[in-house]
Amino acid sequence: MEFTEEQLQRYSRHILLPEVGGKGQKKLLAAKVFIVGAGGLGCPVGYYLAAAGVGTIGIIDNDRVEISNLQRQIAHSTKTLGMLKVESAKATFEALNPDVNVIGISERLSKDTIMNLIKDYDIVVDGSDNFPTRYLVNDACVMMKKPLVSGAILKFEGQVTTVVPGEGHCYRCLFEEMPPAGLVPSCQEAGVIGAITGVVGSLQAIEVIKLILGKGDVLKNTLLIYDALKTTFRRIKIPTNNECPVCGENPTITGLQDYEAGYCRM
Repeated sequence: MEFTEEQLQRYSRHILLPEVGGKGQKKLLAAKVFIVGAGGLGCPVGYYLAAAGVGTIGIIDNDRVEISNLQRQIAHSTKTLGMLKVESAKATFEALNPDVNVIGISERLSKDTIMNLIKDYDIVVDGSDNFPTRYLVNDACVMMKKPLVSGAILKFEGQVTTVVPGEGHCYRCLFEEMPPAGLVPSCQEAGVIGAITGVVGSLQAIEVIKLILGKGDVLKNTLLIYDALKTTFRRIKIPTNNECPVCGENPTITGLQDYEAGYCRM
């Protein structure tokens, strides 16, 4: 493909970078990324991927915009209150960059639909806020060999890790069993500082861009933890678990579990 004059101007700061250049920008325009959740993390991830020129962005969420979302979910606004989040996000991202095709899916994830939903995408981003969704997304990505960039936030802390099936850990290597319901509070219960979603979502977007370009070191076998109150980043090494029930040498989970994937209300 040849860039238009408008594209040369829009992506000029990318094209100047030796790690990107025209060839890398074409990779971004051809890429397809699937985002789980149009909430606190899905909004900045989608915003920056749209700005970067990622050609196709799928985003799933069956929630509607509420006024309590607006403290952190930057793709939505007072004017879109009551609108489906995926429709609000689609309008925002496509208004930012008309090169981008945003596919909004207003439904819950389930073991019966997730494989078909992600099969045509290159990379999956998990911005959900509940363990059933995280486990479901992880297992599907491992089984379909799809790279997964996972993020989570709570109060003043956030974390990011990247799963590249066959090359390192998966989410179950970190947390083999799902914690009992109610053990870990949600953002709705414990609160979250709005700006931390921008930090973690931006880190997730950078991981996606590096995966598309094939440049730099992604967070394989690493959990990056950000503490906003202390202004610190910690890297925790995650060893590959050969006995992991999903990505280990002899997996015991070979089909998707019947999790009830929930809303993404971050």
